[in-house]
Amino acid sequence: MRFRPFVFCLLLATLAPAHAATVAEADAWLKARDARAAPAVAALLKASPRSAEVRILQARLLLQQDKADDAIDAASEAVELAPANAQAYYWLGNAYGSRIGRVGTLSQALMAPKLRDAFERAIALDPDLHDARTSLMEFYLQAPAVVGGGVDKARAQAVELARRDPPRGHYARGRLAAYDKQPEVAAKAYLAAWEARPESVSYRTVAGLALQETKQWDRAFGLYLAWTAEDAKAAGAWYQLARTAVLSGRRADVGADALRKYIALPLAPGQPPVHHAWYRLGQLQAQAGDKDAARASFAKALKGEPGNADFKAALAAL
Repeated sequence: MRFRPFVFCLLLATLAPAHAATVAEADAWLKARDARAAPAVAALLKASPRSAEVRILQARLLLQQDKADDAIDAASEAVELAPANAQAYYWLGNAYGSRIGRVGTLSQALMAPKLRDAFERAIALDPDLHDARTSLMEFYLQAPAVVGGGVDKARAQAVELARRDPPRGHYARGRLAAYDKQPEVAAKAYLAAWEARPESVSYRTVAGLALQETKQWDRAFGLYLAWTAEDAKAAGAWYQLARTAVLSGRRADVGADALRKYIALPLAPGQPPVHHAWYRLGQLQAQAGDKDAARASFAKALKGEPGNADFKAALAAL
């Protein structure tokens, strides 16, 4: 079939986007994990391959696609193009952080100083880049002294975060308390962070997990019930509501209903897979004495992960 030229041009005009995406639009789509991000970044990269801002967008997209090596290359290019751009160093640090857990010990020892240097350079360029400072604090907590880690260094960053951004300071205090194995202190700090910045999903998440860890069941149920009432599509909140029911041995009906809603929702990267939800549902059904339903749920969990020892043990126990 042959298209006459004017017909073909009309077809292309119909299929083409109304306008080329801007950097700001691509940034928003990346934050929302919107499918439009990938073609937008590709178009921006084609139009402006020497733009540090676009290379940063590329690195972020590659990280979302779980392509850490390529993200390192893209962020390194951004640093070369704009050596005074704090965001370029921050995303380079994130790229190294995504990669470092997947390599051997020797490679980790070689990569860790690069990761540290990237975050240190980011906050040297922009002391108010709090995400980079928080990541640097985490590096200091986790890394051995031989590659620049150290708890005292982490505490210094926590003090600086508290001075510059009090809610982040609460979070940092909670993270240090958790490191020191003081869960009650950590829970109070995480709750303070969330109360100071209630719109933060991250702070709400850590506050809920801390309430679970410290067995403050009523407060945990309250947090997740309020969250799901506000946002019925908050898959993670539905899952954690059910997990609260499993761990506490309370409100099994609420937990089971939460898991059914979770299973029906689209899941974002990093959220528990559906077969884990079937396992949790089986646990609740077993607690309620419905062994037949529990067997069916555990079987679905095993179908998703046949080698999981916990799933097998749960099914065998019935």
